Amino acid sequence: MGCTHVLGQDQKVYSTSAIEYLFSWSVVTDDGQKLSGPIRFAPVFNFQNSVNKDFSDKFGLYLGLSLNNVGFIYDVDANTKKKVRTYNLGIPVGFKIGNMNGAYLFGGYTVEFPLNYKEKTFIDEEKTKFNTWFSDRTQIQQAVMAGIQFPYGANIKFKYYFTDFYKKGYTNSTGQPYENFSGNAMVLSLRIVFLRGSEFTYNK
Repeated sequence: MGCTHVLGQDQKVYSTSAIEYLFSWSVVTDDGQKLSGPIRFAPVFNFQNSVNKDFSDKFGLYLGLSLNNVGFIYDVDANTKKKVRTYNLGIPVGFKIGNMNGAYLFGGYTVEFPLNYKEKTFIDEEKTKFNTWFSDRTQIQQAVMAGIQFPYGANIKFKYYFTDFYKKGYTNSTGQPYENFSGNAMVLSLRIVFLRGSEFTYNK
């Protein structure tokens, strides 16, 4: 998105465009058993475009549209591992406190709509996989987030999905595989805001 529009001496509306590199994990339980797994790295297809309104040089709000690659890895047993993820279309909204032209803290909420589901299963290192669009097994995700923005575009953000990844009522030929399954994704991301209005942020 393009130009910066000044509404007044202290109020500005402008767009920002960003890419993200995600590190995600989850505390997974199945039938009351906690299942561990390594951190998942998702470096591609994470974008956000936001409209920002700065009410002063110390406080602002933002509303965005994002595409996120969100998932986690867990060990079913000693021989079986699963990697699951969705591509989500999200609508983040939040606030910013600090120096709007430098470093500031931010927080907010997002609702995300899963578009594509992918699952990989490794049994003794032999892999099977499938993916499907608009799967019935996942549900609309909600999350809260907080982070710190640094000068010249980089920021660090933590996001917690308080909605379960799967629908507990999902039914397939084996029954309801997620009836007793719980997995809430958590994401730590490095985010690069590369455009602010029509200018690259490293020029700021």
